[in-house]
Amino acid sequence: MFLACVAVGVYFLVDGMAGMTGVAPTRTFASGESVTVRIDPADRPGVFITGDTAVTYDCSISGGPGQARLARTTDAQTITAGGAEWEQFLVINAPAKGEYQLTCSNQGQATVRYGVGGDLSAAVGRAAGGMFTLIFVPAGGLLVAIGGTVTVLLLRKRSRRRLAVGG
Repeated sequence: MFLACVAVGVYFLVDGMAGMTGVAPTRTFASGESVTVRIDPADRPGVFITGDTAVTYDCSISGGPGQARLARTTDAQTITAGGAEWEQFLVINAPAKGEYQLTCSNQGQATVRYGVGGDLSAAVGRAAGGMFTLIFVPAGGLLVAIGGTVTVLLLRKRSRRRLAVGG
């Protein structure tokens, strides 16, 4: 029982950590470019930016099977991938899976890149859930195994006493 619970815990930990790999932007583009990205609302996609200076940006999204919306993130979340530090600054709220056109531009001559990746907070939550599962499911399995062992030992002891008294 305990070993099965450990296996379940390890599975969920690996699954949670695998979700961290899909966070970094897989599709990047420069200011003023329009890109077509496949959006799945279940992935909770986000828009990221990397650059050497702060910029004022303007992003828009169109197309797809329904009107998607861009919303600012509540806090700055960064991830380092491919030698660049990416900061998630928008989340994409799409009503359905589909192909959407995303355009981001910035004022001034700053060299920045934009990208679309997964939602960092969702990935962190998933990884934390995997860690929780790795710790508490095996602990629960261990408690059940100990309880079962104690119960079997007590039943054997009672059975032996009855045989000794009756024999």
